[in-house]
Amino acid sequence: MASITDLETALRTTGSVRAFTDRPVERATVRRVLGTARFAPSGGNKQSWRVIVVEDAAVDARLHELTMISAREYLALAAAGQRAFGLTERGRWPGPGDVDLAAARAQPEPPFFAGLTAAPVRLVVASEIGQIAAMDAELDRHGIVAGASIYPFCWSVLLAARLEGLGGVLTTFAARQEPHVLELLGLPEGHAICAVIYLGHPEHQNTKLSRRPVEAFTFLDRFGQPFPTD
Repeated sequence: MASITDLETALRTTGSVRAFTDRPVERATVRRVLGTARFAPSGGNKQSWRVIVVEDAAVDARLHELTMISAREYLALAAAGQRAFGLTERGRWPGPGDVDLAAARAQPEPPFFAGLTAAPVRLVVASEIGQIAAMDAELDRHGIVAGASIYPFCWSVLLAARLEGLGGVLTTFAARQEPHVLELLGLPEGHAICAVIYLGHPEHQNTKLSRRPVEAFTFLDRFGQPFPTD
């Protein structure tokens, strides 16, 4: 896959990639990707992200195992018609309801995620949470704002990878298994798991992305008041 350098093209055509070829990615390429992504903004310029590049086969296997536990739960909730782990009860997850998550975890590995095992690069993105400001910490709902200091970096990783002719996907399943992942990777107390990013040479880069038009989510002065086109 050819690399791109036009920013608008990158923003409009960087879809998630979950199937990769067996072509390796050199460490030097990973370093360039991270070297570009590190210029992402963060609150107070604290740059709280910490990246673990997973290469050890045993560590990778355990990380995948933990990730698939959460993936099975996610798919079981979705199959029951829920927005899986959705903040649907006054901004909080109401729990699994009638879904038996223990039974879901015992199911075979979901084939939808099989392509991830072929990704030659796995980046576990963690954050030193004491460096993050959560301006919504006292609101009566699940926190969201703290992610503003870490996910721009994650998105920059995916864009920087695209510049190198790579594709990738950001997943957050491992965060549900955070205590086990922190121990697996030797991350010290005070860190949180934010994402696992898979990178590699894509079997196919989806560039025809389906997104809602601007008028579907943009309003003028008050919610529901259309934003004019001129």
